[in-house]
Amino acid sequence: MAGRHLNQIDLANRWNISHRTLERWRWTGTGPAFLKLGGRVVYRSEDVEAFETCHLRRHLDAEPVVPRRLTATPPAARPGMVSGRRG
Repeated sequence: MAGRHLNQIDLANRWNISHRTLERWRWTGTGPAFLKLGGRVVYRSEDVEAFETCHLRRHLDAEPVVPRRLTATPPAARPGMVSGRRG
């Protein structure tokens, strides 16, 4: 069964952010995984949900709550990141 794909406008509306933010995230590599099919960018629903889960927090100072079954790397653990910020 094929999964549902969101274009950047659909995802921007889902998160109530600018589509330009998604473009910047793709350029910096900080957003959810995406597919580029020809000149079209789409996001798989499972990648969007994994990204949301990876950024789930119980309060502002907490580390992201990452379920054990999720293999996505939290932002603070990515190379070039210091305490969750670009360093």
